[in-house]
Amino acid sequence: MSKKRGLSADEKKIRMLEIFHKSKDFFQLKELEKIAPKEKGITMQSVKEVVQSLVDDHLVDSEKIGTSIYFWSFPSKANNNKKRKLQTLQSEVDETTKKLRKAEDTLTKESVGREPSDERTELLAMLEQLTKQENKLKKEVQKYRDCDPEYIAQVKTEIEDLKTAANRWTENIYIIKSYIKNTFQMENDTIDQSFGIPPDLDYIED
Repeated sequence: MSKKRGLSADEKKIRMLEIFHKSKDFFQLKELEKIAPKEKGITMQSVKEVVQSLVDDHLVDSEKIGTSIYFWSFPSKANNNKKRKLQTLQSEVDETTKKLRKAEDTLTKESVGREPSDERTELLAMLEQLTKQENKLKKEVQKYRDCDPEYIAQVKTEIEDLKTAANRWTENIYIIKSYIKNTFQMENDTIDQSFGIPPDLDYIED
């Protein structure tokens, strides 16, 4: 029999929020350490860490009253925070899409019948940077997948557009390499080294 998999950090946070949102009450840490293991399968030892993580993410409020610290969170607060975060992500995705498309257009215009230039090298560096930014945004969107399915679907569509644009850009780079190879009789490794093309440059897969 396989060993039962423990809860991930995100799963613990989601389950802990369910305690707050279902009860709409205020709790001390010692109360949560009793409730969470029984109702949500969160070990008592990890309750403090999970609650603090939610406080850091502004999903749970806390206040010291006398000698005791109380924690609470209402569904409206969590939803508003997630929607603001998603709006920020959407803005970042939109900006990255504009940069990719502008760079792609520039590279396409410069790639046919032209010798290599410093601008092309800079565009390659920009491609790498934007690809990393795209991957980071995809991870951020995944963290908020439980908030708004329709909005998340829209963001994922934008990310797919980014991936398609990046792959078209990569195709243009291959066209440039082919042109240089045929015109100047240069080997692939020499081209990569001369123009700063990453040796592992490839299309972005799912």
